[in-house]
Amino acid sequence: MLAKKRFGQNFLHDRHMIDKIVRNISPQKSDIIVEIGPGRGAISFPLLASGCQLEAVEIDSDLIPHLIETCPAPDRFHLYNADALTFDFSTLGATFRLVGNLPYNISTPLLFHLMEFTSHISDIHVMLQREVVDRIVATPNNKTYGRLSVMLQYYCDVERLFLIPPGVFDPVPKVDSALLRLTPKKDRPLNTKEEKRLEDIVKLAFGQRRKTLRNNLKSIIEKSDFIDMNKRAENLSVNDFVLLTKEIEK
Repeated sequence: MLAKKRFGQNFLHDRHMIDKIVRNISPQKSDIIVEIGPGRGAISFPLLASGCQLEAVEIDSDLIPHLIETCPAPDRFHLYNADALTFDFSTLGATFRLVGNLPYNISTPLLFHLMEFTSHISDIHVMLQREVVDRIVATPNNKTYGRLSVMLQYYCDVERLFLIPPGVFDPVPKVDSALLRLTPKKDRPLNTKEEKRLEDIVKLAFGQRRKTLRNNLKSIIEKSDFIDMNKRAENLSVNDFVLLTKEIEK
């Protein structure tokens, strides 16, 4: 089973690293866990050893027979041959935990897709390119702070757990990875309509990073009673963007 470049596959194989990741996930017998991209089962089968129910979404149909044949607990393992970017995760249960080794080439759009299902998700543990994780956990007044930082920090509490070196994957990637924990916030300050507006504002605000908010947002707001429009998007906290959204909606 060779890795396929079009799917961005890098299979985890290092037993020490697998055990460390599973310990941090801390699966319980009562859990329903959804895994994106089980691959060869490196994380899947240790998760199943906890007694949990595992629902796995795998786009590569060539991997399905191997996963079925080698699964140690077929009665608790359900496979979906589907694209996670378009998959309706709400069909997998009212509440579940989510894990995955996300392909580098689709990690950002996939994370945004997952935010649509935060009402169903207890927590998320994903392996991502280190650069992407650094952007997600970045704070204001930092060059790595951007649209991804604001939106994921609005929906979730974010935490970078530890780095994952290239050598634990096959094939070996050219960059470091990291394990990220996202814990969806149960009480968010904006309603559904306002959250859509927030997404639009943040996208516009970071559209041209070197320009001020006054320039980037002139199509929707000229002045603000709460935010200095001479600042750049990278100077605003997540709460600042929430305040700006509420002001625009009013």
